[in-house]
Amino acid sequence: MTASANYGTTARTLHWLIVALLVVQYLVGWFMPDIHRGMQPGAPMFLHVSVGMLILVLILLRLAWRLTHPVAPAAALAPWQRLAAAGVHWLLYLMVFLTTMSGWNFVAVRDWQVKLFALVPLPSVALPGADFLARGHWHQLFEYALLGLIGLHVAAAVLHVFVYRDGVMQRMLRG
Repeated sequence: MTASANYGTTARTLHWLIVALLVVQYLVGWFMPDIHRGMQPGAPMFLHVSVGMLILVLILLRLAWRLTHPVAPAAALAPWQRLAAAGVHWLLYLMVFLTTMSGWNFVAVRDWQVKLFALVPLPSVALPGADFLARGHWHQLFEYALLGLIGLHVAAAVLHVFVYRDGVMQRMLRG
């Protein structure tokens, strides 16, 4: 399979759609009321879970697309930058997965009946180790780790645009 020099329309669309949904997700998550023992979720929680599930589906589609439609590392990148970029991208996939699954676990342990965008009931299946994950603040820790990786990713993009001026960022802006 030959790697392309630039990201195609599908990869770019999935990337920017996930970016937009992550912005919405963080805003909803930060502004919704705190969850207390015995509390039943309201509309903000349902929206938060629904957007999270949509992000999970899109990130899995993006990963499948990336694996079947590889893009060659930018020629302008030094070997250490290629390694760092690959590492950050794989960590982003992992953290989106862990954040989403820990949130789903949070809902399942409490046996909340959540409907995806108020339409389709989501299964309330707790993950292995659910009690351990529910006791801690794993979801919040994963959120902050993901946010840190996003910040690193954005900082690298800004660095390539304004300091290196090497066109690396253009690969995600146009084909």
